[in-house]
Amino acid sequence: MWAFLQRLLDSSMLSPHGICLLWEPELIWLHVVSDALIAAAYFSIPFALAILVTKRRDLKFGWVYWAFAIFIMACGLTHILSIYTLWVPVYGIEGLVKALTAAASIFTAGALWPLLPKILTIPSPFELRQVQAALAEEETKNRDTSMLLRQVSEAQRALRESVTRLSAVVETAVDGVMLLDAHDRILLFNPACERLFGYRADEVLNQNVKLLMPADQGAAHEHYIRDGGEGRGVRKDGSTFPVDLSVGGALQDGEPIFVGIVHDLTARKLTEQQLQQAQKMEAVGQLSGGIAHDFNNLLTVIVGNAEHLSEQLKARPDLGRFAEDICQSGERGAELTQRLLAFSRRQFLQPQAIDCRQLLDSMHKLFKRTLRENIEIKTVFGPGTILAYADRAQLESAVLNLALNAQDAMPGGGHLTLSAEISSIDDHYRTLHPEVVSGSYALISVTDDGEGMTAEVIEHAFEPFFTTKEVGKGSGLGLSMVYGFAKQSNGHVSIYSERGLGTTVRIYLPNAAAEHSLGTVPDSEHAVPRGHETVLIAEDDPFVRCSVILRVEALGYRVIAAVNGSEALHLLRTNADIDLLFTDIIMPGGMSGWDLGDQARQIRPGLPVVFSSGYPLETLVDQGRAHAQSIVLTKPYRTAELAKRLREALAASVASSAG
Repeated sequence: MWAFLQRLLDSSMLSPHGICLLWEPELIWLHVVSDALIAAAYFSIPFALAILVTKRRDLKFGWVYWAFAIFIMACGLTHILSIYTLWVPVYGIEGLVKALTAAASIFTAGALWPLLPKILTIPSPFELRQVQAALAEEETKNRDTSMLLRQVSEAQRALRESVTRLSAVVETAVDGVMLLDAHDRILLFNPACERLFGYRADEVLNQNVKLLMPADQGAAHEHYIRDGGEGRGVRKDGSTFPVDLSVGGALQDGEPIFVGIVHDLTARKLTEQQLQQAQKMEAVGQLSGGIAHDFNNLLTVIVGNAEHLSEQLKARPDLGRFAEDICQSGERGAELTQRLLAFSRRQFLQPQAIDCRQLLDSMHKLFKRTLRENIEIKTVFGPGTILAYADRAQLESAVLNLALNAQDAMPGGGHLTLSAEISSIDDHYRTLHPEVVSGSYALISVTDDGEGMTAEVIEHAFEPFFTTKEVGKGSGLGLSMVYGFAKQSNGHVSIYSERGLGTTVRIYLPNAAAEHSLGTVPDSEHAVPRGHETVLIAEDDPFVRCSVILRVEALGYRVIAAVNGSEALHLLRTNADIDLLFTDIIMPGGMSGWDLGDQARQIRPGLPVVFSSGYPLETLVDQGRAHAQSIVLTKPYRTAELAKRLREALAASVASSAG
């Protein structure tokens, strides 16, 4: 091998290439310049490739560039040797360089062909421009799409906000809102409807609206549902109540739908009845006053002539007795006319500040001497000074009438309680008695545990000549006189009674101790204690139940309502969230509030209970119907007192649980 290389590199026997060119200067320099330029061009290419590869690390197939650079470098070297061999015959070295160049060219060509498909995948500038144009177009589309999506999103947000606002209006509306389809099926039933009708929404959805209407109205229900107007609704418990229905129609997906606004007319009807009763009493009073005035004139003539006749008949005692009888009968008639005048508010009053404590104490002593011995008399007073602004004689007469009525209601004996306190009449009470002025009053109550009155008797109790006593045992003017006296004194009188449980008559008179006793009630409800617990309200009277629900919810509590004891117990068994029971003491169905409270505590030991009654707690305790520790709200009560009793009951329950 070494000998081969020696022979290959031996140039002693060779002639330079210039001899072939006959050393013609023009030809020699033509070759020199050309080969030099070619070599310079070849040498520049590897340097350019080296700079490119080192600067652009992201180029694919970088090793190909290096192989091509070596190949070009070898090509340039061959041209340098071609110049050198013009004078020096180193053809062996030139051959070896060419052999290396050939090897480099073969390697480069051999490596290039397999890479050609991959190289062809590299985008050309034209393709890059097309891609850039496509990207720009796509970006424009994306921008338009983003803008469209943003507009859609804003529209959806506005729609959600609109739906939320509409839902808030429907959910918090005081009146019931129902949505019906073309077949009168219920599609929406808001919380106000749940309170009005006693159904949960899931119980009536997709049901026909006939479910909420009386059977006798069902035949004409389609006309009523389409046109609205006044009608009657049916609660879940079967009771009915007056409603006013406003109906509006619309189209949804081409199908007609109807929106019904249900307004409870119970309060308005009750107010109308109260006003009608007041107007009737006013008319009867005017008639009675006119009759009493004319009858007084006749009695004046009769009594005067009878007295004159009695003087003339002193010599005839037998005839004189007739004259005396005429005088006594005339005087009794005068007493009746005085009561009629009191009812008609035409009597002459001399109002003054009266100490109710002193008045009832003195009457207590009187009643002990005049009433039957089997009647136990008790006086109860509220805190502070209790001054009533009224006519003392008429007030004594009114209390005496009430005490005598109480005695008649307790033929077998019983308890009579005379009480006095300062009380306030607020707007909630005025919904039941719109003729009463809100304000602070001196309240005198007369309570018995006698036979009690039915609702029908209470309705007519203040009417003149109305009586439940036997003929000859009562004129029917006692309560009428009390009513007229209270009204003429700018006061008010009310009766609370349950058959077989007794009666409480309350006389509200202006509070003489207050500088502004009427027209203003101290507003302390903003400072009343509030809560968030769940309260179960058991009340049979729908109007009272609705009023209590609104007042308790206004204090922040969640309310569940029941119309009787059985339903209340069922709710207690099925709802573990109930924190307190609020129940009326007197309820239909054979279960009183006391019974409900006892059975509720068997289901939920320690459950706090607040009772509501027209009788004060002291009277209920004396009659053995309540424990002294019971929490009783005496009707009527203010919201501040209601809030206080609820918190007291809940706090007492927590304290007993901790103990």
